[in-house]
Amino acid sequence: MDNKQNASYQAGQATGQTKEKAGGMMDKAKDAAGSAQESLQQTGQQVKEKAQGAADVVKDKTGMNKNN
Repeated sequence: MDNKQNASYQAGQATGQTKEKAGGMMDKAKDAAGSAQESLQQTGQQVKEKAQGAADVVKDKTGMNKNN
């Protein structure tokens, strides 16, 4: 293998490694984004439930709750 072939081989190896690392980084980014989205959805649900609970308390205290 001459120097030109060796350099070409090395460049190909570097390109392949770079693509593999980039793919791994993209997978990690997707996982992090999915985790963040799930966390935000859970937080949103908790806020919604607390707001509904607060509204129910106000309705109970003001006599506006029709369930009583």
